[in-house]
Amino acid sequence: MMQDRQQAQLQQALVLEDVQKFALRDLPVPTPADREVLIRVGAVGICGTDLHIFHGLANYCRDSRGLPIPLSSKPQVLGHEFCGWVAAVGNSVRRCKVGDLVAADQFLSCVSLNRPERCEYCESRDTHQCEFGQELGITGPPGAFSQFVAVPETNVLVLPPQFDVAKGALIEPLGCVIHAYDRMEKAGTRYSFDGPHRIRRMLVLGLGPSGLLFIQYLRNVMGFDGDVFAADLQEAKLDLAKQFGATPINVGKQDLVSEIQTRTEGKKLDCVIEATGSGSVFDDMPALLRRQATVLLYGAGHSGRDVGCLTPFQAGEIHMVTSGGASGGFDSDGNPSTYRAAMQAIHDGRIEVSRMISHRYQQLVELEQAFVQDFRRPDYIKGIFTHG
Repeated sequence: MMQDRQQAQLQQALVLEDVQKFALRDLPVPTPADREVLIRVGAVGICGTDLHIFHGLANYCRDSRGLPIPLSSKPQVLGHEFCGWVAAVGNSVRRCKVGDLVAADQFLSCVSLNRPERCEYCESRDTHQCEFGQELGITGPPGAFSQFVAVPETNVLVLPPQFDVAKGALIEPLGCVIHAYDRMEKAGTRYSFDGPHRIRRMLVLGLGPSGLLFIQYLRNVMGFDGDVFAADLQEAKLDLAKQFGATPINVGKQDLVSEIQTRTEGKKLDCVIEATGSGSVFDDMPALLRRQATVLLYGAGHSGRDVGCLTPFQAGEIHMVTSGGASGGFDSDGNPSTYRAAMQAIHDGRIEVSRMISHRYQQLVELEQAFVQDFRRPDYIKGIFTHG
């Protein structure tokens, strides 16, 4: 059957045809254009953004007026955290060959779209904010809940031959964390990692994959030796956070404000990394922060709070830093910079991602279970689909 599909140039893909409605469909295998690479998907991660789109909490596919296009009108193939093997290349491709294991930057920018003139964001290496950008599996172009994906050569990063394919799906999430850290470091806030008022006490709120990656990046890549507190409800995540070098706080059993007050001897926090996406975190945050402290808003989907909740942040002159995606421009050899840094940190063992993969799936149809049921389980951290 697989041979028949290839001969007919068809592939299986899991298509989101409406809110909470997946369907397994036969779609055409993309034909790589002159500067494109066709990737046979080896592994793809399930991201919180995928969950938001599936459950109808977000829709980033927009029309010319900026209005969301309903899934019923334009179904989507999700999946933007992926790696795989080169199956075919366009005539102008030079940096990779058939058979190479590769990861892919899922964002289509001025560089990858080969625009003759780059927008101001691409010129400043903030490629994820490209004025003309699109995102595979998010804004409309098909993602990797499929067998094949075509991407521009500039978006492809060749991995070492023995690189674990499942780990390759974590390169994109780590790239987002690296980009967020860089924005925080360059923000010019009062408390910084290298300045007269150094960050010494931090809190990571939310221990999904991103929160756990932040802890490891702080400890093992940037060498941060101050206090890193980590708050969550689930013991499995808190245990991992402790193993990665953080002080865990179970907010289901402990009062977060009291714990921070006690553990910092009343000095409170210089920095909070908000990675939950929960609107309720804004209620307690002012009581956790020093004046002119820094808050990195990394989680998405905050709701349930009026903007008046920000009044205490104004009074304390709290610095808010935001981040989205894995910007970072391209190296001189054409490789996406942030993705290369993320790959290297995973490859040399400074970032451990295997223990974060709590659920694995080997059939596309199994992914619906992850979106409907598994992500609610207390032991769920990261789901990865790998093609057999």
